[in-house]
Amino acid sequence: MEAVQTIIGQALPLPLANIDTDQIIPKQFLKRVERSGFGEFLFYDWARDAEGEPDPEFILNKPEYRDAVVLVAGPNFGSGSSREHAPWSLEDWGFDAVIAPSFADIFYSNCTKIGLLPVVLTEEEVTALTTIVSDPANQVTVDLETQQVIAEGFEASFSIDPFTKHCLLNGLDEIALTLERAGEIDTFEAARPGYSAVVT
Repeated sequence: MEAVQTIIGQALPLPLANIDTDQIIPKQFLKRVERSGFGEFLFYDWARDAEGEPDPEFILNKPEYRDAVVLVAGPNFGSGSSREHAPWSLEDWGFDAVIAPSFADIFYSNCTKIGLLPVVLTEEEVTALTTIVSDPANQVTVDLETQQVIAEGFEASFSIDPFTKHCLLNGLDEIALTLERAGEIDTFEAARPGYSAVVT
């Protein structure tokens, strides 16, 4: 995965509580075996009308927010089933970070494993930030190194597990972490006794 350090850009406000993974990416779009191509189905039931055409009133479809890289949402974001496709669809759309007062635990973990940065701020801070980014001209900076979110007239700090931060800053997913110990793995494999199949 790509390293996450500083994210600077537009933020899209979606101040709704309890947005679950089926609302993020409905179940009928989970048939792909690869991780790409889910962005077009993000928030499908909200973003499309009865005929399946884009609803121009839904904020994701508004051209002034098309380049947003940060999603600002309500509490308990990513609840429901543990589908990994939910963070995949957010990342595939173009989001690099999601800011909310709280996240479902498994969703939060799934985000960090692909380099999508979940940021927890207080409800008061998220409300203030939502107001600021309701003007699409206002940009947001999310600095993982300093653990700060900065916008026009706004600054807040967030907490993150040190190991998770290390992995994100260095672009280390579980495979990359394993490969860092390749020498030790090779040494272990070379030293352990071999076993031959016994045919009876």
